[in-house]
Formats: sequence, C-alpha cells, structure tokens
Amino acid sequence: MSFSWARVVGIVQKELRDYRRNRFVILTMAVLPLIFIIVPVVELLVIKVSVTSSKFDTRIGLALLYMLIIPAIVPSTLAAYSVVGEREQGTLEPVLTTPIRREELLVGKALAVLVPALGIAYVVFGIFLGIVALFAPPDVASAVFKGSRLLVQLLFTPLLAGWSIWVGIAISARSLDVRAAQQLGMFASLPPLVIVALMSLNVISPSLPLALGLGAALLALDGLGWRAVAAMFDRERLVTGGRD
Repeated sequence: MSFSWARVVGIVQKELRDYRRNRFVILTMAVLPLIFIIVPVVELLVIKVSVTSSKFDTRIGLALLYMLIIPAIVPSTLAAYSVVGEREQGTLEPVLTTPIRREELLVGKALAVLVPALGIAYVVFGIFLGIVALFAPPDVASAVFKGSRLLVQLLFTPLLAGWSIWVGIAISARSLDVRAAQQLGMFASLPPLVIVALMSLNVISPSLPLALGLGAALLALDGLGWRAVAAMFDRERLVTGGRD
C-alpha cells in the first residue's frame, strides 16, 4: 500500500477535533505561551539602556530565548499526549486496526501538533515584536529587531518544534502514563535549545552561515527522528497496551 496524503489529512483532521474536545490540550496551548510572553515583555520594558553593553545584550538575548521555549515546550507536551493519551481514552485501538500505514499515522499526528504549535509560536512572537516596537525604548527595539536575532527566531522555531514532536511521539509510544510521557518529553526537547540559547546570548556569535549550518543539522535530525520513530512504532504492542 503506497503512502497516501489523503489518509494523512484524515489523521490530522481527527487529531485536531480531539484537541478541541480536550480541556488539558486547550489550556496547554493557551497558558504556556501566555507565561512565556509576560516575562520577556516586562524585562524589555523596564530595561535601562545605561547598563553595560554586555549586560544589555545578555538581557535582550534572554528575552528572545523565551520566544524559542514556546516551540520547544508546547509541541513536546502535545506530542507526548498523542499516543498514550489516546490509548488511555480507548480511541487508539480502532485507528491501529485500520489499514493505515504507520508512517501515515505518525506524519498525521506530527502535522496535527506542528500546525497549531507554529501558529501559536509565530503569533506570540508577532505580538511580542509589536509591543516592543510600540513601547520599548528605541535602543531596545533596535536590538530586538537586529537581523541576526530575527533570523535565529524564524529559522529555529519550526526546527525546534520538529525535534520536540518526534521526541514526544517516541516517548508517548513507549509510555503507559500521560504525565510521565509529558515530563520526559519536555526534558528531552531541551538539548537543541542549548545551542540556540548560546547564540541568543552571544556566547556563540550568530551569523548567517552558522545559523544555516545548525539549521541544516537540526533539519537532518528531524528527518532521522521520523525514521527512528517509525521503526520503533509497534502496532501490536500498542493494541495490547504494552503487555508482552
């Protein structure tokens, strides 16, 4: 049976309907971004431009780093729920007994997490930029809108989300408890963020070649993540609830 994007779209639609009916998912997508936008906005509105250049750059980098935590944390939480959460609700088994390929199921679940996660991340980042442009001191706004910093934000948002999604789905497929899966998924989504943090804080000087090189490496990891998750996805084990 060949790969069918029609079946993938069907999985995406099913997942999005399930999200709308799940109060925890709705709260996660609403509350976490709100938390991570309040802190950097307050930080930039009260920052004093008279501080030393190094401290100024560090505080700007920390504020922008909060924006990248959103595509790292929100997708991992949703992805970690995607398999074990359905199994707890009893809705996974009917899907697994259909002739849908595991690759189609995984891509559908991943896209159902990626689309709202990216939408939330970019909307929050847009609101953040709007507030900075309107209310922050001119020097602060100029530093935030620096081209290299915007490149890091725009380039790494989908790549971090992709890594978080595949790690979250892998953990979810092997877990028996939703909370444990989400906690593990959240921690596992953080390693790539360390490099981005070093760039945001100017520990590693951000540049176009460096950003593109790291972006290509993370894109390759995302691709390998999909193949690894597909290889470990055991349909029989999931149907029997993990019992050997």
